[in-house]
Amino acid sequence: MKPTSFDQIILGIDPGTVVLGYGVLGIKDDKMYLIQFGVLKLGQWKDHYVRLQKIFDRISLIIEEFKPHQMALEAPFFGKNVQSMLKLGRAQGVCMAAALSRGIMVEEYAPRKVKQAVTGKGTASKEQVASMLQSLLAFDEIPDLLDATDAVGVAVCHYFQQNSLLPKSTSWSAFLEENPDRIQ
Repeated sequence: MKPTSFDQIILGIDPGTVVLGYGVLGIKDDKMYLIQFGVLKLGQWKDHYVRLQKIFDRISLIIEEFKPHQMALEAPFFGKNVQSMLKLGRAQGVCMAAALSRGIMVEEYAPRKVKQAVTGKGTASKEQVASMLQSLLAFDEIPDLLDATDAVGVAVCHYFQQNSLLPKSTSWSAFLEENPDRIQ
């Protein structure tokens, strides 16, 4: 059963100008709960600037509804198509502006880092990420568009980064000495 209030809410975003994924993650007593996830389908608008306005409006509504404390975005990866990279960067910037205009902290994570945090493998497929998230967060169905689970993965990665099992002042050798049962 999901709690009715959370200690922390993280909004994860997988930016895109045709399909944008989002995931809202609630944290209560150091346990993660999936509050909502989905996609914005933007293909029906041909004008790029209209798409950016739609992204800003919808992300603003999600922020108003769920009141996240933090936003985590998937950082752009390097591609061959400069125009695609430019459009992706604009979509990301619009999401950042929606959050920052409301005083919400924003962090970016490389796709490889998100995959590593969720599956333990930086080269994992979208399907592997979705499957691991399904197991971690106990949701029933994996959506057709994996942009939604990618966004949840970004939020989970952010939570893990903020709440590392290894305290910042502890070395690996001290951690292993204190936790011999974790060595295999």
